Amino acid sequence: MLYEKKEFTVDYGGKEVTLETGRLAKQTDGCVLVTCGGTQVLVTVCSAKEAADGQDFFPLLVDYKEKYYAGGKFLGGYMKREGRPSTAEILLMRMIDRPFRPMFPAGYYNETIIMAQVISYDPDNNPEILAGCGAAAALRISDVPFDASAGFCKVGYKDGNYLLNPSAAELENSELDMIVAAKDDAILMVEGEAHELSEEVMLGAINFAHENIKKFCAVLDKMKAEVGKPTREYTTVTPPSSIIDAVKNNYRDDARKCIAINDKMERNAAVSALVKKVAEDMKADPAKFTLDETANFKKLAYTGVDDLMYDMMRTDILAEERRIGGRGLTEIREIMTEKNVLKRAHGSALFTRGETQVMGVATLGGKEGDQMQDSLGGLNYDKFYLHYTFAPFCVGEARGYRGVGRREIGHGNLAERALKNIIQADENFPYTIRVNCEVLESNGSSSMGSVCSGSMALMDAGVPMKGPVAGIAMGLIKDGDNYKILSDILGDEDHLGDMDFKVAGTADGITAIQMDIKIAGLTEDILKSAMTQAKEGRLHILGEMAKTISTSNTGTKDHAPKIETIKIDPDKIGALIGPGGKNIKATQETYKVTVEVTEDGTVKVLGAGSEADIAGAIANIDLSINGPKIGTDYDSVVVTIKEYGAFVDIAPGVSGLLHVSEIADERVKDVNEYLSEGDKVTVNVLDVDRFGKVKLSAKASKNGPLKKKDGK
Repeated sequence: MLYEKKEFTVDYGGKEVTLETGRLAKQTDGCVLVTCGGTQVLVTVCSAKEAADGQDFFPLLVDYKEKYYAGGKFLGGYMKREGRPSTAEILLMRMIDRPFRPMFPAGYYNETIIMAQVISYDPDNNPEILAGCGAAAALRISDVPFDASAGFCKVGYKDGNYLLNPSAAELENSELDMIVAAKDDAILMVEGEAHELSEEVMLGAINFAHENIKKFCAVLDKMKAEVGKPTREYTTVTPPSSIIDAVKNNYRDDARKCIAINDKMERNAAVSALVKKVAEDMKADPAKFTLDETANFKKLAYTGVDDLMYDMMRTDILAEERRIGGRGLTEIREIMTEKNVLKRAHGSALFTRGETQVMGVATLGGKEGDQMQDSLGGLNYDKFYLHYTFAPFCVGEARGYRGVGRREIGHGNLAERALKNIIQADENFPYTIRVNCEVLESNGSSSMGSVCSGSMALMDAGVPMKGPVAGIAMGLIKDGDNYKILSDILGDEDHLGDMDFKVAGTADGITAIQMDIKIAGLTEDILKSAMTQAKEGRLHILGEMAKTISTSNTGTKDHAPKIETIKIDPDKIGALIGPGGKNIKATQETYKVTVEVTEDGTVKVLGAGSEADIAGAIANIDLSINGPKIGTDYDSVVVTIKEYGAFVDIAPGVSGLLHVSEIADERVKDVNEYLSEGDKVTVNVLDVDRFGKVKLSAKASKNGPLKKKDGK
């Protein structure tokens, strides 16, 4: 037989999910085809047989690709082949990567690639959870050293009830959109957004997800037993314990001095100097460290010092509750805030917390600013989005900025999710809103600094919001059953700790949550303690922000664009636009505004000039759609001269006849003696007949009858 197909099924959120293996991509280390309804995701795992020479980290790469043929679609635009991943695809790659990375054994540095491809798609079954579950299944049945069953699920919340793997339609009315990854005995990853839900509801959602994931893990255990490959033999890439012991025994006092330094740049410089010192000592006396003369002394010195710092920092916290620089476990670093820091931006703010500083900038505009998102689900246009930039200078690195990376996309998405459900933009505030968060300094949770600065910038721009939003990053140091939770972690505490748990929200509840872990999983008690401590920190930060701004400004800034909205009969949209867009272009050029029209007859007039220009444009649109009003004066332009009068335009697409008898008090023998094509003249509407013909008079206007051009 060319292949031996095997299928496993599980009821997951009321839908049957099938995991198939043995038929496709048989040369991989593990392959699973996940099917739910008409959506199918092919997931493969391949891992190198040995680590590359000199490899000192685990090179795991997760790739996710939506094939447009899956939904019977062509790509939009010029390029018709799938190319660079979209933002949504990158976010899903990160989501799958984060829970799996810490589950591989220490010292396993073989390059490993997880690839998930959507090869069939129906709108009722979202592929993202299938991709995560497929990756867990492919790893479980492979020979890669990944000896655990794990799963993903999405949780919604409506009317007090939790929803497992809700559909896109169900999520539209859900107060929660959260993805959880877990194994049977611990939580691995959490990420999502909420409509100001309490810590109790969020913790309940995580527990609800975990209970359901356990059922999926049981299916993976069955797959492993029936079709799983024996785990491969591999060589652990770790430095000899003798080197680690030598560094710990001889340089502890030097490391203690480094940890005592509060300033990040000074501490980094001290650590670099210590690494250099250890490397020089290794080179001078290799035998002392059980090394030969060909060893990479600098690399081994860094590894030894990093391990020593890891051990000391964790011991200080667990045994003495003493953090780097002497800060308490729940103590938040000093916070400084400013608003209106940029002269011409529509809204701006600066948030500084310790050595982390983020400048938030809000920009308001019309639909030309909408962000188009093309996916298998169709085209979407985002009216609010946030861009996060982490340039190398913010951590003192002399390195060029090469464009946005996956990390920046992920951090920006988290900040965006924290803010978007709090913005109350509607027909009374019909702007497209962009927020830029520029990280100027970084030492711990610049993404949460972006939430704070972004929230303040939006309020400074006059964007209506339910309330200010703040975020905080929590850390964890755990050794067996002993653990300590840290509020407002530093970069070093993130690097040397076991968890990066970020929570954002208002005073009334959580709006976004994300958890990254570096250990095999978290218990419910740890999560509960972390969320309680995070709430206390969030409320403190909100209090500091309120010293600068606590509610949105009334109105937008003078230099921000102004928008007025009117409604017209959809049947009259064509008349507004005119042939080839002639009428709407004329209105825009005359009044220096932008006119946007939607299919339901909503007309937005946007301008950065005076309010009089917008009012004039709206009056012009009303005239174009509803026609002139009898007895009203209008400024017009002479278009054509005839022997019996002149035809004039009083609005784009609206013209009338100025008869010779209505030009002057005296008898007009030659219209050319009074008017020329292109002349501007004020006219009054005498009558509009049942056929829409407009009769005009110069004599009846406020400027009165015309005079001959020669003045005679």
